Amino acid sequence: MERRVAEQLRSALGPLGLEAHALKVGWYNAVLQPAFHLPYPDDTLAFVVLSTPSMFDKALKPFVSKERLKIIRDPVDQCVSHHLSRVKEKFPDQRVDIMFDYELLPSRKPKFLAQTAAHVAGAAYYYQRKDVKLDPWGKKKIFGVCIHPKYGGWFAIRALLLFPAIQVPFLEQPPPVDCVSSEEKRIELLEQFNFHWQDGRYRDIIEVKERYSEEQKTYFATPPAERLRLLGLSQEAQRIAFH
Repeated sequence: MERRVAEQLRSALGPLGLEAHALKVGWYNAVLQPAFHLPYPDDTLAFVVLSTPSMFDKALKPFVSKERLKIIRDPVDQCVSHHLSRVKEKFPDQRVDIMFDYELLPSRKPKFLAQTAAHVAGAAYYYQRKDVKLDPWGKKKIFGVCIHPKYGGWFAIRALLLFPAIQVPFLEQPPPVDCVSSEEKRIELLEQFNFHWQDGRYRDIIEVKERYSEEQKTYFATPPAERLRLLGLSQEAQRIAFH
């Protein structure tokens, strides 16, 4: 069952520049405090969904062109939501729960911790302070960051799909690829991400196979209220979206 679901997801999401990686809820819950646990049995099948650099051209631009007068919030979030809702329709006999990376619980905690989900699914390695033996940061707050073995930091974690009726007790957990394996590189990665994230150098901590286009870099570097103009939306559409 897991294999069939995975194949359906990949055939639907791949042409959109999206990846789906399987995990069991138990893998996720095992590494987190109870306050962050997902309220499903440990053997429940889930998939973490990533956007790759090609999503911008394959999914976002066509979506904006087609839905230009319906853009009422962040175009990327709305595009991903639209396509995952359509994917959900491919499983009419299954309950499919979707959690998006931007959604919060009433407690203001995120519905799921995206980087943890990507790590336990083997999709991307979540480098954290604890991965550095000789910690140089003292009392500074240091945030972790995921690195994809193919895209480095040029990707994003967008959603978690859960299939509550599908239990997969024998699903084998793939380890994430430790592509930033030296102490020096890990320190460099966390330094760049925490203190120089705006220049994006941390994204190229490894040699990547694909990165964001210049158009895409400009889009994400532009304040949200001005992004629709870059996608060719009219002033009317911008007014509708942000007022």
